[in-house]
Amino acid sequence: MTTLAQLRKAALSYPETTEEVVGSGIVAFTVRDRRFASVDKDRLVELRLPEPDVEEVLVAHPTAQRLVRGAAPVGVRVAIGDIDGQQLNHWVRRAWLSRAPKQLAARVAAGDTAAPGEVGDLPKAIGGPATRALTGAGITTLAQVAALTDADLLAMHGVGPRAVRILRETLT
Repeated sequence: MTTLAQLRKAALSYPETTEEVVGSGIVAFTVRDRRFASVDKDRLVELRLPEPDVEEVLVAHPTAQRLVRGAAPVGVRVAIGDIDGQQLNHWVRRAWLSRAPKQLAARVAAGDTAAPGEVGDLPKAIGGPATRALTGAGITTLAQVAALTDADLLAMHGVGPRAVRILRETLT
């Protein structure tokens, strides 16, 4: 069963994302003050998505509902327990990309093609997921890594304890 903790980890793994609790206990995730995901006290997740993505979610999840403001579709609402963790990660990413400023979204999307050992002076041994996560966050050098805490690094989706250990060893 997917949890708020999983939603939080996925949402906060993207740059410039903030979390806040708003009216009636809604936990909202925003990028530069634009909400892209939230969950309410009834454990319903709202994802702000473009129309083609809305249609995909509605087909994949029979319990999902179209989210509208006025007459305009703005996303979907689905019970957090009705979506598995991998699907949630995918849709949170799509929601973040659709709401983030274009340059920031482009930088994160560019990280998708980053190959280990080919980005700045990041070591190849950290692997593909960590390389893509760091590049997507705009981190391409060991000097930039040095300015981050282990907790900062581990908060990035794709950077695990092994990659952090390799980065720290390389820095020393």
